Amino acid sequence: MKQKNIYIIDFDSTFTQVEALDELARISLKKHPEKEAIFKKIEDLTNLAMEGKLSFSESLAQRVKLLEASEDHLKQLITRLKKKVSRSFSRNAAFFKKHADQVLIVSGGFKEFITPVVSQYHIKKENIYANTFVTTGDGKIIDYDHANPLSEEGGKVKLMQHLNLEGDLYGIGDGYSDFQLRESGMIKKFYAFTENISRESIVSRADHITPSFDEFLYVNNLPRAISYPKNRILCLAIGDVPEESLALLKKDGLSIRHKTSFEDKYVKDVHMILLAKGEKIDPEKLKMALKLKTIGYLGGIAGKLDLQTCTAMGIVIFEDPKNNPRNANFIPKRMLDFMNKGTTYLSSNFPNLQLPRIESSHRLIHVHHNVPGIMAQINTVFAKHSINIVGQFLMTNPTIGYAITDINAEYDKDLFKSLKKIEHTIKFRVLY
Repeated sequence: MKQKNIYIIDFDSTFTQVEALDELARISLKKHPEKEAIFKKIEDLTNLAMEGKLSFSESLAQRVKLLEASEDHLKQLITRLKKKVSRSFSRNAAFFKKHADQVLIVSGGFKEFITPVVSQYHIKKENIYANTFVTTGDGKIIDYDHANPLSEEGGKVKLMQHLNLEGDLYGIGDGYSDFQLRESGMIKKFYAFTENISRESIVSRADHITPSFDEFLYVNNLPRAISYPKNRILCLAIGDVPEESLALLKKDGLSIRHKTSFEDKYVKDVHMILLAKGEKIDPEKLKMALKLKTIGYLGGIAGKLDLQTCTAMGIVIFEDPKNNPRNANFIPKRMLDFMNKGTTYLSSNFPNLQLPRIESSHRLIHVHHNVPGIMAQINTVFAKHSINIVGQFLMTNPTIGYAITDINAEYDKDLFKSLKKIEHTIKFRVLY
């Protein structure tokens, strides 16, 4: 009988983008005359514990004393944390609903603020393991329950030993206490979560580095909101590209490389290219870039890019002939809209199509030569595989057809192979 998988997930800087006690300090000490010095001390204590340079129990005790917090401050913190859930966790809420029995939140933080945040994601209260505060009658936080193993050094290991769970355990977190589970042999694999913070001392010891929860779901072949993790999408910026443009692309979670030329080592793996004004691409290199999906040009492409070759390869081109220096993000935004939604609006070579995002569906993109009967063949494939179509869009120009189909969540994987085999297909991809 197959072992059940159990997913042990950290809270601070993993499930949420921030360290909750640091945020609580900023709320509770807002009017304190020495607040900045205390903030810094609390942050330092947090980092020392996360990097394994200070015992967790000592770090926790010192931080709680510095907080001067109350239950009213906790209410404010909860409101803030609900808005700070890590983006990749937030978009995969469906996973937590489907696997509620297999997900444990194990944290050195506190149930008082963790439970209201993660409960929104169908995580069961009995699967939340964390510390608890001790308060006075008027709601002032004065201490924490020292009998809780999670308040001690190596607390997560002690808890797992006590729980004695059956199945294959996988740990996801950003700190030393998460790695200790792997070091102790309590879990099968440790995934260093780096979407919010990357600690070299932890990353270097991990079984796998996961820049997003999408990556974790992808490598473990689990249901996910997007078909391919953004951190695996290589975006090459070439030439004098503004930092503002690079920052926008990085914020979306893409893997960015900023280079002076289109280096050979990137040709076969690049998915996106952003070219500064005046830059060119060798036509022979372009023909070998089979994974390339879109090129953005910070200027006019005339004489700089082989538009015909790009179109024949199904590569969507966005350009800015006016080269407006005040809007460095105009082209990157167009590229991201295409990668995230399939939108080709203002493209130089594709039929212009603006698309809404349809929830609880998978979006399939089919690029083909504009010849009669392709849509009939596409829909015949869907019918043979008993696929329910939620929405469908088609635009053509004299050269190509651009078909978008949103289907329900249940589908046969062989469907994709059938769609790729349709004659005159140029490019097919699953968007999400």
